Amino acid sequence: MVLSTIIIAIIIYVALGLRVVKEYERGVKFTLGRYTKLMQPGLRIVWPIIQTWVRVDNRVRVVDVPDQDCITQDNVSVNVNAVIYYQVKNSEMAVLKVERYTWAMTQLGQTTMRNIVGEVSLDELLSNRDEISDKIKKIIDKASDPWGISVETVELKDVLLPQDMKRMMSRQAEAEREKRAVIIKAEGEVTAAKNLSDAAKMLSKAPGALHLRTLQTLNDMSSDQSNTVVFAMPLEVLRAFEGIKSKK
Repeated sequence: MVLSTIIIAIIIYVALGLRVVKEYERGVKFTLGRYTKLMQPGLRIVWPIIQTWVRVDNRVRVVDVPDQDCITQDNVSVNVNAVIYYQVKNSEMAVLKVERYTWAMTQLGQTTMRNIVGEVSLDELLSNRDEISDKIKKIIDKASDPWGISVETVELKDVLLPQDMKRMMSRQAEAEREKRAVIIKAEGEVTAAKNLSDAAKMLSKAPGALHLRTLQTLNDMSSDQSNTVVFAMPLEVLRAFEGIKSKK
């Protein structure tokens, strides 16, 4: 009876210590508080009371860095948030070297993002987001390397500007569009004037060309009966009359 009770107790003790480590996980085992070994995927045993373990996920994880109020190099207040993609490469170091590595990555991302944004101007922040994200990634990756963590990528999600700054940028963009429209219109007028000048030169060199052009215009206008045509006497005709008078 006693023997069967002992056997049942041992079976229960062993059963309570059975643990399953999934393929994408590793287990960090401690015996009486000291690090013992790294548990690989599969069925493993952790002796109750004398042993404990920490489950570590080795898949790529995502940390959402919350909104941060930052000041750019040109003293513009912006609100920036980001996403960090990282992966635990060394499970022992992630458990032994840092407390709550997920929280630590979030804090590291916040401070690094504020520092980097403070080193660039607003124009650089808006136009070179990929370069700034890559710079933040390198700094976070280097700082988290002693924790056994590798940073895959960092992406700036949103850069929010104050309302007065948005209105100012909108007015600036509108003024720039008006400036381009005026320049394009002026260039078109210059081109049209040049074409008219070239056409006038060509017509003046060909005798009777201006008269033919006038007749063609009158023919085009006569197709609509509602038009009132005022006939303009070509200069060639007046000059011909002058020539006749001079001969007399």
